[in-house]
Formats: sequence, structure tokens, C-alpha cells
Amino acid sequence: MNEDRLTGNAKNLGGQVEEGLGQATGDIKGQLQGKARQAEGALQDVYGQVKETASDAAEAIRESATGANDFLRTTIEERLTITRREAVAAWLTHSLRRTSVSGLTRSRIDECIEERRESGHCK
Repeated sequence: MNEDRLTGNAKNLGGQVEEGLGQATGDIKGQLQGKARQAEGALQDVYGQVKETASDAAEAIRESATGANDFLRTTIEERLTITRREAVAAWLTHSLRRTSVSGLTRSRIDECIEERRESGHCK
């Protein structure tokens, strides 16, 4: 609950007390002032509710944007990693074919890629 809602509720309660005292004493002006104060409090409370709703909506939009940004970044990074891996595999396959090495399995090519990445050459 924000400050506007608290103030609005306090004014509304004060207006109810003022109206009740006006009724008890027969003071028409006090009753009307109490009703006016209640209306002012109700409007301020509604204003506070609108502010809270707008703030919540803005926060939800920020969170959605952050989530979308994270998803996009992760997707791009994964695609770049896959593309780099495919490029290295293609280069390695081409290199191995040029040196007339045959009978390599996909897993051996992957092992060679890892070995080349770690040590700079393939056994």
C-alpha cells in the first residue's frame, strides 16, 4: 500500500467520524464536510491504486523484457558456438582428408576437435 492509499483511507475514516459527529449533534455543515472528506479520501485511495497498478505493470514489462533479452542472448551464443564447432569440424574433416586419413568415426573427429582445442594439435 502506497502513501496515497494510506492518506486516502485516513481521510475517508476521518470523514466518517466527522459525519457521525455531525449526525449526533445535528450539525448539517459537519455532516456535509464529513461526506466531502470521505469523497476526497476515496479519490486519493483510487489514485493510489492506479499508481500501484501502473507500477506493477511497468515492473512486469521490465521483467518480460529482461527474460526476452536473456533468451535472445542465450540463443545467439548457442548458435555461434554451434557455428564455430561446425566450422572447426569442417576444417578438421578437410584437413584429415587432405592427409589421407580414413576410417575416422564422428566420435573420433569430435575427440580430435577437443584435443586440438586443448593442445593445438590432433593426435
